[in-house]
Amino acid sequence: MSQPEPPKIEFPCEYPVKILGRQCDHFETTIFEIVETHAPGFDRAQISRKVSREGTFCSLTVTITATGEPQLSAMHQALMDSGLVNMVI
Repeated sequence: MSQPEPPKIEFPCEYPVKILGRQCDHFETTIFEIVETHAPGFDRAQISRKVSREGTFCSLTVTITATGEPQLSAMHQALMDSGLVNMVI
């Protein structure tokens, strides 16, 4: 009988999440609301924002305190369900 693998991430931990989507007026506001719902109190001062050369896409990197896989999965699903996000890394 094999031993189960230990978790690759030890929770809780600081966890960067990169969110990529098409640039629009309400992209950042919507993303912040979703992240705040799943990771209350994340530090907005640590947000990294980049816009593509053509200005079509925007990526935001937010660092949250991850509490477990269910939290990360729920946040990922909510971000994708927003219709504004193309990718979450």
